[in-house]
Amino acid sequence: MSFHRNVAALRGRVPLAVAAAVALLIVFLPGADGAPAQPPQAVPKSVVRAADEALPTVTVVATGGTMAGLSDTPTSFQRYRAGTLLMEDMLAEVPNLDEVANVNSLQFGNKGSGGYTIAELYDLSLAVDNALRTSDGVVVTTGTDTMEEIGFFLDLTVRSPKPVVITGAMRPWTVIGSDAQANLFNAIVTAASGKTGWFGTVLMLNDEIHAVRDVTKTSSYRMDTFQTPEFGLLGYVDDLKVRIMRMPPRALRVFETRGSVVTTANALRNWRTPFDLTTIEKADLPRVEIFYNAQEAGGEAIDAWAAAGVEGIVTAGTGAGGISGAAGQARTRAVQVGVMFASTTRTGSGSVYGGSGAVFPADSLNAPHARLLLMMALAFNDGVDDVRADFVEWAGLQADITSALPSLRTS
Repeated sequence: MSFHRNVAALRGRVPLAVAAAVALLIVFLPGADGAPAQPPQAVPKSVVRAADEALPTVTVVATGGTMAGLSDTPTSFQRYRAGTLLMEDMLAEVPNLDEVANVNSLQFGNKGSGGYTIAELYDLSLAVDNALRTSDGVVVTTGTDTMEEIGFFLDLTVRSPKPVVITGAMRPWTVIGSDAQANLFNAIVTAASGKTGWFGTVLMLNDEIHAVRDVTKTSSYRMDTFQTPEFGLLGYVDDLKVRIMRMPPRALRVFETRGSVVTTANALRNWRTPFDLTTIEKADLPRVEIFYNAQEAGGEAIDAWAAAGVEGIVTAGTGAGGISGAAGQARTRAVQVGVMFASTTRTGSGSVYGGSGAVFPADSLNAPHARLLLMMALAFNDGVDDVRADFVEWAGLQADITSALPSLRTS
């Protein structure tokens, strides 16, 4: 009998944490990071039905992570098995959800965020879009280690402008003072509010709402780990109040009508990225690596990646994107065999400009985010000029948003 079936047999008789602990005694659970993601369910299961049918419907797409973690003891904040508990059971323990939304759950997978492959993120994006066909918003739960990358992958590829909110936890579900329950509840509140529609994917953790394009994990353990350098958060959640204090440039693109009437069709044309996963296969997503520059860094890694057939490399350079002489020579050799590069800074914030030929500036994107954009640009384009055009448009979103605003005249 599987672990999850053991938990299901105990469900409703004892608390979730106790049921999971007993099940672990019955059967050994394989390492969470090695567990394969499950195929997307065609129809999410109804878990919480609101008393008021007029309330919005939110689907929680669960992938595991610390939020679904089972701790060794109620105080083992760092000793736990990530991706153990099922979202259906977790939702059953969150109070007052019926006052917020009709909530469905879809158990996409159950492992740590770093254990997911790019091919699985391809499936996850399609599962989110599928859920948005019948839901007013989607919450995606993941581990925090690569949450910003999973979120930005969704931001680049999800085709629906409905709210997509990614969340997780820094402490497992079963310890005292866990942030898991509050983060799950507030993420559902955020998605149900509809206030982040057209924002792309946003990250909600620690009561704060951030644009995934700009947010990054800054601490290994602290609950306020996610920060948006320079630009700051989009808003926050206070009780059932979702307060939005600024709009990301992605949302402002809906106004770029160039004289035409603002309609849903026009807005979607301006808002959607060109990265429609339904038009490519998983195998079309190329391998892209990250080179981290340091004092007198060698270029052997770049040479090896080029020899291995890597199609793109992101350099996390010093200052405004500089790399060492040896790395620069290796980059030149790699470009000659068809490798394309994105240039970022390792400083944690700030923009990178310039570049020529097959070296593209990533503006204010950090290296992990630039890697995903370069991956998409390479998958959907053939030539250097087209890849560069995608970087100009989708890496430079923060640069100047005034062209997206309707012209204002004063008498």
